[in-house]
Amino acid sequence: MRTLFWIGFSFLTLIFAAVLELNKNTLLGWVLLAIIAFAFIVLYIKVLLQRPWYLKLVGWLRYAALFSAVLFATWPPVKAIAASEDRNPVVTSPVKTDNGLVTGVSTANGQVEVYAGIPYAKPPVGELRWKAPQEAESWDGVLACDKFAPMSMQVTNLPIYDSLVRIIGYHDYKISLKDNWIPPVSEDSLYLNVWKPVGDCHDLPVLVYIHGGTLQTGQSWSSEYNGTSFAKEGVVVVTIAYRLGVFGFYADRSLLAKDGTTGNYGLLDQILALKWVQKNIKAFGGNPDNVTIAGESAGSVCIDALCTTPLAKGLFKRAILESSTLAPVAPPHSFRLLDEAIASGNDLRSRYGCKDVEDLRKLDAKTIVGEMYTQHHLTVDGYVFQDTPHNMKLKGIHNAEALLHGFNDKESGPFIIFSHANMKNFESKVRAYFGKFADDVLSIYPAKTNEEADRYWAEIYGAVFFNYPHYCLNRLAVKQGIPTYEYLFTKSNGMLSSWHSGELIYAFNRIPENSKLFDKSDRDLAKTMNSYWKNFITSGDPNGVGLPSFPRNENSLKLQELGSQVRTIDEPYLALYGVLDRMQGWN
Repeated sequence: MRTLFWIGFSFLTLIFAAVLELNKNTLLGWVLLAIIAFAFIVLYIKVLLQRPWYLKLVGWLRYAALFSAVLFATWPPVKAIAASEDRNPVVTSPVKTDNGLVTGVSTANGQVEVYAGIPYAKPPVGELRWKAPQEAESWDGVLACDKFAPMSMQVTNLPIYDSLVRIIGYHDYKISLKDNWIPPVSEDSLYLNVWKPVGDCHDLPVLVYIHGGTLQTGQSWSSEYNGTSFAKEGVVVVTIAYRLGVFGFYADRSLLAKDGTTGNYGLLDQILALKWVQKNIKAFGGNPDNVTIAGESAGSVCIDALCTTPLAKGLFKRAILESSTLAPVAPPHSFRLLDEAIASGNDLRSRYGCKDVEDLRKLDAKTIVGEMYTQHHLTVDGYVFQDTPHNMKLKGIHNAEALLHGFNDKESGPFIIFSHANMKNFESKVRAYFGKFADDVLSIYPAKTNEEADRYWAEIYGAVFFNYPHYCLNRLAVKQGIPTYEYLFTKSNGMLSSWHSGELIYAFNRIPENSKLFDKSDRDLAKTMNSYWKNFITSGDPNGVGLPSFPRNENSLKLQELGSQVRTIDEPYLALYGVLDRMQGWN
């Protein structure tokens, strides 16, 4: 019996310990678990060992119940993220912005300064919920910008879920007692961050990065798109937060009538942030006349939107778009026409028993945050967008003078984890999406085995939602005479590989030094990509001394492969693109 006890006790206690670690509970949780475990051992050996089985079972259940109490009692606290990676960063000299003085902190062993959590707008709360953002109020004294501001309001996962994502998806989870906290989330989130080389600098090129997350989730800070590496190379980097989900993209006809715009508050946030950059970036050593905007996924959708709205004209020179655009006749995601947006907003109000926007504004943010799943689309409202981005591009409207854009080899990876194809469902999946054009697609992808069906469906999904929009963007840009450089990221590694967003850690040159998930070839590619990006940010041309030639894509038939080899290749999806052109009525 004692052997069985020790086996069961060890197994259960290890599970409890794993839960504490994965859930990021505080150190007190570990102390209490140790005390409870010791007490249970004593109780079992001295008392329960001699009792009937059902009393032993009660003892085990009490052990589990006590652990549950510990789990909730030592839940990780909310804690702002420190801006510097250094343990004892040096505080910078004050920098004067239009709203007041700010100080930052040094990072990267004193080579870079970061200014985190600078407000660029008033908190969009109360009457300012679903209003165009208002410029930030000025402050007295010096604002210490040494911590990142809260993430914009969004549904967040349990810490244990995020840990499992790191284990299963990223394969880079590290056991630690130094990360037992949760980052804050708030409706008050309109802040930005600046990275710059240490000390005095002038007229440096500027990169403004907009994060992705389906316009539902995400934050302005992440190790993958941290601006440190770019700053060390002489680029001033700005990352911004913007309203997400229902707070950023809810549409209402009464708001349209009163304010002249609706459904695009998150995009209006980004425009105001770009205006802040124009007014203030010179104080950080940046050149306001040499700004490049960049984004990935939904952030790339926003970049394309900024390239076509007249409200952003003159706020930047160039654009980098990674894994999404709005260029197709009918964009595959993150976009809708006004009537659809208004109808969705009406449905939302009825779900909460609200007769108007004023009633909705009275609701707590946590009450409606779940509506991020229904309200995460840009809207043709007649103000931000007079027409669809596709039609506006056809009219010659484009705010960028050069484009660097592209997609990843296995974009569909995270989106089809639970919807893989096989020979039983492959044809039905194709027919459900392509309708009368399905036979054309099935002739291009004649699956004969389950393995082929799964691989083909992954390619089709990725091409439809991510790759084809870049093909459309490139053709429209070439038509307008805009220089374009298009890539296909194919690098395999031990982390995300060439899945959606897998290129970011290379473009920002943020591969961890001691990570065994990457080898020398990955680090070499990261240096090459970071140099391409830096050169484009500086001059509009990614090419430079010592780099493989990156030709302009002047006929939309060639791509620059960024992988184990860096070379120019043929566009691999032209046959499928032809079907999509016919479906959308591309002229």
